[in-house]
Amino acid sequence: MGWLARAVKGVLVAFFKTQGWTVEGTAPTPRKFVVIAAPHTSNWDFVYFMGATDALNLNLSFMGKDSLFRWPFGGIMRDLGGIPVDRSKNNDAVSAMIAEFGRRDEFMLTIAPEGSRNRAGKWKTGFYHIAMGAKVPMVCGMMDYKRKVVGLGPAIMPSGDYEKDMAELARFYAACTPKYPDKATFQPGDLD
Repeated sequence: MGWLARAVKGVLVAFFKTQGWTVEGTAPTPRKFVVIAAPHTSNWDFVYFMGATDALNLNLSFMGKDSLFRWPFGGIMRDLGGIPVDRSKNNDAVSAMIAEFGRRDEFMLTIAPEGSRNRAGKWKTGFYHIAMGAKVPMVCGMMDYKRKVVGLGPAIMPSGDYEKDMAELARFYAACTPKYPDKATFQPGDLD
């Protein structure tokens, strides 16, 4: 990690500590898993979760639209764990991420299945297919604005029964209050 990324992360950690948030949960071992970032209704979710990574002992990676990786922010985005994705083309991001899990000894990939900070209607399924293909658990990452808690919930190994696994995830996330509850997508009927 470059000096600028370390400085940015240091600022985020320091800011997080001043905001009165607490941290819950621990990362599973082995340290290869998909972190589900939900509910995702605000840019503050990223700020607070990145601020909590030291306390959670996480070295996260995340996918982002390729426009975020252009100058002047490209280097720092990569240093912070970013992996650019070209949304204008029909790229096979799922296969690319499965291969990335195969190449690395440690890989904690964070994905916001809502794909948007606005009410999505249905979660995108890529996170599930990546976890299934890589044979790694899905870890419930959460932001609960009501309790001011950020952290990790249960690790759920995908069973191949998508509806059953999604119902289990929805039960966990139903107890988390997002910054903007009207924008959240985490009810069982909302998941495709």
